[in-house]
Amino acid sequence: MYRRVIKPAFDISLGLIVFVLSTPIFLTVTMLLALFQNGAIFFTQNRPGKKGKIFKLIKFKTMSDKRNAIGDLLPDVERLTLAGRIVRKTSLDEIPQLINVIKGEMSLIGPRPLLVEYLPLYNETQKRRHDVKPGITGWAQVNGRNMISWEKKFELDVWYIDNLSFWLDMKILFMTIKKVFISEGVSSGTSVTMEKFTGN
Repeated sequence: MYRRVIKPAFDISLGLIVFVLSTPIFLTVTMLLALFQNGAIFFTQNRPGKKGKIFKLIKFKTMSDKRNAIGDLLPDVERLTLAGRIVRKTSLDEIPQLINVIKGEMSLIGPRPLLVEYLPLYNETQKRRHDVKPGITGWAQVNGRNMISWEKKFELDVWYIDNLSFWLDMKILFMTIKKVFISEGVSSGTSVTMEKFTGN
């Protein structure tokens, strides 16, 4: 009952409430990025959702599109702007994903939506992360986020699916709030984002 009925209704209603309440922050970040990133405000990208269905994820843009002499994007650490660094450190870049939640493409809590190119790289167990809608935050995010290995991240994602409940979601929600305040696990040990998954 919770997984099929209560959780989707909870996602949309709470997502809408949080989005309305966060409007002042949303507008402030929008103006900050427009001012310091030459108008580049939003980052959108196709991501796989439940059952692998593709949707367009939306976040605040925290990196420039600077490229080297041959046209390749520079490393993440060189493209992260000052305004973007502040927004990422405080996890404010995630706010626009509330729109994805309200549209029913994402959940507030669930495995993070990863890159489409990873889909053929998962083993049978890892594929189960797509049995539920992806989330803005999840069990892996409150247990290491970008600081843990891909194998551990997928293990935590599947554990969440097997143990999904209202009380687990509430625990993850409160743990997320705590981690946002202490800015824990935002970067991996070697990059401002998680290194790419290359398969098992």
